[in-house]
Parts: sequence; C-alpha cells; structure tokens
Amino acid sequence: MTMDPSKAAASQEVQGTEEHRRQIRKAAFASTVGTTIEWYDYFLYGTAAALVFPDVFFPESSSYVGTLESFATYFVGFAARPIGAALFGHWGDRIGRKATLIVTLLLMGVATTLIGVLPGAASIGALAPLLLVLLRVLQGVAVGGEWSGSVLLSMEWGDQRRRGLMGSWPQLGVASGLILGTGFLTLMNTFVGEEAFASWGWRIPFLFSLVLVGVGLYIRLQILETPMFAKVVEQQAVRRAPVAEVIKRHPKEIVLSALVRMSEQMPFYVVTAFVLAYLTDDAHGYGTNFVLIGTLVAAAIEFALIPVFGHMSDVVGRKRLYMTGAALMGVWGFVYFAMLDSGVAWLVFVALALGLIPHAIQYGPQASLIAESFPTSLRYGGAGLGYQLSSIVAGGPAALVATFLIHQFGTGYAVSVYILVSAVITLAACAALPDRSRADIADDATYAKDAVRTAP
Repeated sequence: MTMDPSKAAASQEVQGTEEHRRQIRKAAFASTVGTTIEWYDYFLYGTAAALVFPDVFFPESSSYVGTLESFATYFVGFAARPIGAALFGHWGDRIGRKATLIVTLLLMGVATTLIGVLPGAASIGALAPLLLVLLRVLQGVAVGGEWSGSVLLSMEWGDQRRRGLMGSWPQLGVASGLILGTGFLTLMNTFVGEEAFASWGWRIPFLFSLVLVGVGLYIRLQILETPMFAKVVEQQAVRRAPVAEVIKRHPKEIVLSALVRMSEQMPFYVVTAFVLAYLTDDAHGYGTNFVLIGTLVAAAIEFALIPVFGHMSDVVGRKRLYMTGAALMGVWGFVYFAMLDSGVAWLVFVALALGLIPHAIQYGPQASLIAESFPTSLRYGGAGLGYQLSSIVAGGPAALVATFLIHQFGTGYAVSVYILVSAVITLAACAALPDRSRADIADDATYAKDAVRTAP
C-alpha cells in the first residue's frame, strides 16, 4: 500500500505558487500544534509521575521506592518509543506523512484520556499499576511515531535554505506542551488545593486531552502531503520495507543520531521530571507550585529560543552550534545543582528558570541535523529510529538513574557528573555525524556514497 498518486500530483502542483507558500505556513502550524498536543499528553504523565502517582498507584511503598516505581512506569513509555518509530516509520515512508500523523495523534489522545479515568490502587489493587503501564506503552508508541512525521511535514514543505528554522517549529511542541501540561496542573493544584489535587484534580488535565486532539485533527486534515514525498511517489520510488532498508543502509546514522541526543534528552528529563521530586522532598522542602512555576518559566524561555537557534544553524552550520550547546550542558550541570542545593530560594528559582537554555541550543537545530542524515524515501523511519532509540539510553533512565545517584551519594553533583558524561558522548557522536546543512536532501545521490560504503 502506498500513497495515492493523485494526491501526490496535487501536492506537486502547488509548488511555486501562492498556494505553495500557504501550504508551507499551514504545514509549519500543523506540525507545531500537533507536537504540542502530543507532548502536552506526554509531559502530563511525567509531572504526575513525580508528584501524584507514587501515592495513587503505589501507596504501600516507601517514599523512595514509590518514586522509583513511579519513574519506572515513566521509563516504560520511553522504551516503547522506538517501537512506535519503527511501526509508524514504515507507514510514514509507505503511505505518507499526513495520514500517519493523524493516527499517532488519535492514539496518544485515547491513551491519555484513559489515564485520566483510571482507578487507583485503593480501588482495584495491583491491576491499577498494570493498566497504567499499558497506557504508558501506548503513549510511548504514539510519540515514537509522531516526532519524525511532524518534523518532515514542516521541513519537507519549507524553503530548503532554511531547513534549520523550518525543522525547529515542530520542536516548539516540547516547550509549549510542557507549558500547557505543567501550567494546567499548576492551576488545578492552586485552585482545588493539594489534597483535592492528589485525590481527583490531577485527572482533569488528562481528560482535557480529548479537546486538544479534536483541534489537532481538524488542523492536520487541512494540509497536503509534502512535495518531497510526493516526488518519491510520482517516481515510483516508495520502498517496500523502508525501516528494514534504512537499518541496512544507514546504521551509522541511526546510532549516531541516538547518541547525539545524550546531552539534550537526558538532562531535559532531569530538569522537567526528576527535579520536581528532588526539590519537594523532605530535605529541600520547596512547595509544589514553586517548582512547577519555575519549570513553566524555563519552558517559556525555551519556547522563545528554539527557533532562534534553529535559524542560527542555517547560518553557522548544524554541527558547530549543536556541539557548542552540548559543551555548555556539560558545564551547566554543576552550576545547576550548586544553585539547587544552595538553600537560597531565589537562586533555586533562577536555576529552574534557566535550566533549559543549553537544551534549547541543541534542540533548535536537532530536528534538521537528524532528518538530513537520511534520504527522502527512508527519512521517516530513519530519523524516527535515530531520535527515539535515545529514549532507551538517555531520556527513559534519566529520572531513575538520578534518583538512584542521589540516594547512593547524597549529593546533586553525582547527577552533574552524569550530565557531563552524556555531554562527552554527544560531542563524540556529533563529530562523527556528517553535516548536511547545505546539501540537497531531495537528491538521493547526496546519500549514495554512504550507502555504497555501508552496503555488505
């Protein structure tokens, strides 16, 4: 099954016209809104895992063990993301970006809404955490298929001289999803009180996902397939097994794309998930709203910076900018935890507010850096696998490992070292990844040399 050639032709016909320019704007907007909704759903879980789920789903465990168990269910979603990348990568490179993205959006919305109505352990016992894990797996599969499709929808429609900027628009979904999810939970905690919030108030933002999914579907149905993929269909170059082929032909790019995310993804989940539990524990004693508002400010700052750094990568090159961000992240981990453990409330808040700036330097150019590593006919699967495999080694274990390190060493600097190691890995991987900032990614000849070199 492949994309309908008539739809491919319709997509091709709008190029070079006012309709083409309008489709570029719509594609960028649809990608940003869609990823915002997906990440809103995903980040709701992370915040709730730190603040609510230990008591709701693991009430018999100690505080430390309950937090570990809660973050373990959080990790399950990351482990499922490469599955989603492979599954939807196959169909994204077979039937197109648009249709696949509609399915991922629906899957995420249904899973998130069901979490909002899931009874706790007090009502259904051990079945509660098991169902929670199942729904978290569905969330992981959905977001695993979402990212590459959204990035390609924007990047393959846009001006190819500005791929860094165009690829950065869907990346805004992380910051805006974090703002919406954390903001909604903050409002509920403020207006219903902490006791009611822990009892039922946390469920309202999960249920609201249905409304957002409706909005996202309406927007995504208005766009055409990307011209690059339409050209692949027109030339009858759609691959029968794109995921298997990209693994065979571009294994180096997949592995390097995963490792290049170490200093971006791992610290991100330390800052946005682990720190919520870290600063509200008995040793630090900060209020939930204090930490949530600091996280909101960080997300707002990142929202403003992501397209700036995406644009900068078009000027100075992806790798140069990305490696600068990775090096800064390695140093920032020590400054960050020094401020968090200072005991001075305003310094803690400043650390929270500035916590995502080194992340933004990397996240702005990251989409184009990874997506440019794969030819059009294999790009959905290749970029998705590279991006999502990092979830297993970087994002997924982050909160678990950070919790363990604090318990073992009793200092936040143990997590700082963890961040430094991730930065070193990223710098090495990025140095080995080809920089195609100015290459013609619509031409498969761009990738022919690598394909020949890696062929058996």
